[in-house]
Amino acid sequence: MRTVLMVAEKPSLAQSIAKILSRGNMSSRKGLNGTCSVHEYTGTFAGQPVRFKMTSVCGHVMTLDFLGKYNKWDKVDPAELFSQAPTEKKEANPKLNMVKFLQVEGKGCDYIVLWLDCDKEGENICFEVLDAVLPIMNPTHGGEKTVFRARFSSITDTDICAAMARLGEPDHNEALSVDARQELDLRIGCAFTRFQTKYFQGKYGNLDSSLISFGPCQTPTLGFCVERHDKIQSFKPETYWVLQAKVNADKDRSLLLDWDRVRVFDREIAQMFLNMTKLEKEAQVEATSRKEKAKQRPLALNTVEMLRVASSSLGMGPQHAMQTAERLYTQGYISYPRTETTHYPENFDLKGPLRQQANHPYWADTVKRLLTEGINRPRKGHDAGDHPPITPMRSATEAELGSEAWRLYEYITRHFIATVSYDCKYLQSTISFRIGPEHFTCTGKTVISPGTDASIPVHINNICQRNYVTVESGRRLKPTNLGIVLVHGYYKIDAELVLPTIRSAVEKQLNLIAQGKADYRQVLGHTLDVFKRKFHYFVDSIAGMDELMEVSFSPLAATGKPLSRCGKCHRFMKYIQAKPSRLHCSHCDETYTLPQNGTIKLYKELRCPLDDFELVLWSSGSRGKSYPLCPYCANHPPFRDMKKGMGCNECTHPTCQHSLSMLGIGQCVECESGVLVLDPTSGPKWKVACNKCNVVAHCFENAYRVRVSVDTCSTCEAALLAVDFNKAKSPLPGDETQHTGCVFCDPIFQELVELKHAASCHPMHRGGPGRRQGRGRARGRRPTVKPSARRPKDKMSALAAYFV
Repeated sequence: MRTVLMVAEKPSLAQSIAKILSRGNMSSRKGLNGTCSVHEYTGTFAGQPVRFKMTSVCGHVMTLDFLGKYNKWDKVDPAELFSQAPTEKKEANPKLNMVKFLQVEGKGCDYIVLWLDCDKEGENICFEVLDAVLPIMNPTHGGEKTVFRARFSSITDTDICAAMARLGEPDHNEALSVDARQELDLRIGCAFTRFQTKYFQGKYGNLDSSLISFGPCQTPTLGFCVERHDKIQSFKPETYWVLQAKVNADKDRSLLLDWDRVRVFDREIAQMFLNMTKLEKEAQVEATSRKEKAKQRPLALNTVEMLRVASSSLGMGPQHAMQTAERLYTQGYISYPRTETTHYPENFDLKGPLRQQANHPYWADTVKRLLTEGINRPRKGHDAGDHPPITPMRSATEAELGSEAWRLYEYITRHFIATVSYDCKYLQSTISFRIGPEHFTCTGKTVISPGTDASIPVHINNICQRNYVTVESGRRLKPTNLGIVLVHGYYKIDAELVLPTIRSAVEKQLNLIAQGKADYRQVLGHTLDVFKRKFHYFVDSIAGMDELMEVSFSPLAATGKPLSRCGKCHRFMKYIQAKPSRLHCSHCDETYTLPQNGTIKLYKELRCPLDDFELVLWSSGSRGKSYPLCPYCANHPPFRDMKKGMGCNECTHPTCQHSLSMLGIGQCVECESGVLVLDPTSGPKWKVACNKCNVVAHCFENAYRVRVSVDTCSTCEAALLAVDFNKAKSPLPGDETQHTGCVFCDPIFQELVELKHAASCHPMHRGGPGRRQGRGRARGRRPTVKPSARRPKDKMSALAAYFV
């Protein structure tokens, strides 16, 4: 029996599609990456019995990045990134082992059906999956077709079964357009970001942004915010006066009249009109009119309008609203939520989605009336040629969805019902009055036929994270000083960098690639050449933006407070706390980057034996981890196996009292590459922390001294610890106050160790491939622990047992 591998874009989507196609008769198991499940069932394909395997990826399988030295900011001129820097596709999330997972599931399969989202990104992921799977699938017989593409807009039985019945092929041109966009964004964004980050962070100390980024989409988004802010700031309000009249038709009814002159800007003139009318006791009706008017039903819903209403009326940020919409889509409640189209195709079944709402407790009466009397064809909107407008596909309640998802679903459903309803018709009645010499009117509306109208994420999120804008009450975006200066600087040097026009032109070229009307390489080469010339002009003209920076921000020399001494001039360097936190020596004009997301203080005025810089202590908090570091060594690694940003707990200096060689104990009990290192500053609540991941062991409370011995454990080769306790609080048996042993194997120590996760940790401590370094007698290699040494019957696994 042949096998068909089917791949969706998300695990939840794979499960929903498999349930529909198998009619629920399937078995499920976890894949080797522990994230993606595999759903199996039997059926027919191409007229023969087959075994189906439905699984998924988690978005993009691969991502584009630079090779080797071109990823290092200090090694390469940013201008080289436009053409000389080679790129490669890497796994987007190495921890998921997605390529290996796909190859394991694809091995021995005869056919593959791609159920990726039906947009350009989904098309690109199709070919990422094919690159991984095709080489290990069974060979084809006589050139038969083995690769199929399913196209669908909603997760309903009808749409999924129809997609399975009319399988097509993946579109290589659409995938190429995404490849082009990824390469353009990488090269352009990295070149501008690296240059302006290094230039301005090297001059100013209070920018409060670790990355001064540029993005072909992100920067125009910031430009919109700043442009609106400038208009608000430049608006000069003028005081004006109005006349209001209130007339009583009888004792219970009164009308507020609008002045025909609307307003005047001179108080004395306003007072004159008031004097002419205030003594009048009656208002004379001069004319009445009644006119039938209509309010148009809304256009069908696309993504931009959905996000706009979610932000302005539902209080949901664009990114959150999009995530909620995608969840509603994968669960089958709405159609695909990423669409630019506001026009339903002529053959779209509008009554089907409407019938789904016929018994809903909130709008059943309206829906039944529409189905009985006949729906009104939606207004003609814009057809972008992608997906149909966002449409509710099945009925749901708040209890079923939860309050957040329900608010968005309710809006989408009410909007859809409004699009197939008739325009709202109303009578507008106008009465004209005269009070003395002045004229007033009163307008009222009476509804004749009611309507039911209910009243872009990643880029906005990016400019918030970069501290270019802040979100104020009412979900209003307010640009920060940095955001304003950047935009004004771009306008000063090259307005096209911040205006949406050039990005729009690039998108048109990318769409031509997708349509097969333009060559991928030619578009890529031409666009990069344009931006390369813009980049060189920007670099030559950076003084124009710098003039604006000088007004808003303080130079490094005037920022921060004295903390530790420079090893070159022996003067105090200033600690600049604003992100990215760093030390600056104004005498040497040198800046040293520090680890982020923690506190920095002087470390006992001790100095590094290599460069004479005073050490500082980085800490993530009282319950977290801490370690000393040399500012110079952290920025200029002295040994080949050290990387930039490392502290003394990763330094391989053979004799320094602060180094890994002297304070390292043994292999981390959780990650593969870390070493547990004694924190010599943590007493009397002593800690041992991994120098890679966020594992922290609290140990030997009330000990007044803990030292790492030169001796090692005969069982696991970890370094022994020599501990001295206060006599009054010693946990040792008898009257003993001193004990030397292994934290892994010594039964006395195992009772005194508690393993936890640090509350926070700098990213450089995440576990991952790295050097293998031990200490003690086995200093040339990382200690290895025999299984028998960790899992004996008598509490030898105490560290793991205490894990929280």
